[in-house]
Amino acid sequence: MELDEKILAVRIRKLKQESFHEYRDELIEVYEEVYAGQLDDPFFSSETYWSRLTAYAARDGFRAVAGKVDETLVGYALGYTLPAESRWWQGLRSAVDAKALIETGTRTFALNEIMVRKRWRRRGIARQLHDALIEEASEERATLLVLQDNVAAQAAYRSWGWQMIGELQPFDDAPVYDSMILDLTESQQDGDAGGGQGMRRAGQRG
Repeated sequence: MELDEKILAVRIRKLKQESFHEYRDELIEVYEEVYAGQLDDPFFSSETYWSRLTAYAARDGFRAVAGKVDETLVGYALGYTLPAESRWWQGLRSAVDAKALIETGTRTFALNEIMVRKRWRRRGIARQLHDALIEEASEERATLLVLQDNVAAQAAYRSWGWQMIGELQPFDDAPVYDSMILDLTESQQDGDAGGGQGMRRAGQRG
């Protein structure tokens, strides 16, 4: 199949939380392609990655979407609602207003992963996955971590309304990431007023 640079509509489906383990092989296949150059790093190994995913999938508020072209999985996105006792912000290395770090169990959706296979990038698929994942969000805001050298992803996030909050190292063996925030309240209000399309204005490998 020949691909061009035009926006490509993909078939997006929600992945069921209760049977998330059934998607392992497909999800890992995409991950190993996207992170092929980093798999020798223990933090980025397939086993460590799957361990993180299963932990995410056990959380309240977990959501995941996958995009297919024909029968090929080309990308996916997933995340969960940060609990009131979340340690998400403990690795923050920048000075931030303490009020911004308060979690209530309903305030913040953490977008943990969003990736698209290289062959299908630059066709709007990451944006479609991003929007599909958070279009029904009831949280006030979303947060994500992006590698500091992933310039393309950072540019995309900023163009979609995400803002930098600071540097964050989530685990002792993890890289230092840039932490970003997206205000969801305005999009929710626009959606209520305009038939539910507010999130279309509103992350990423791809």
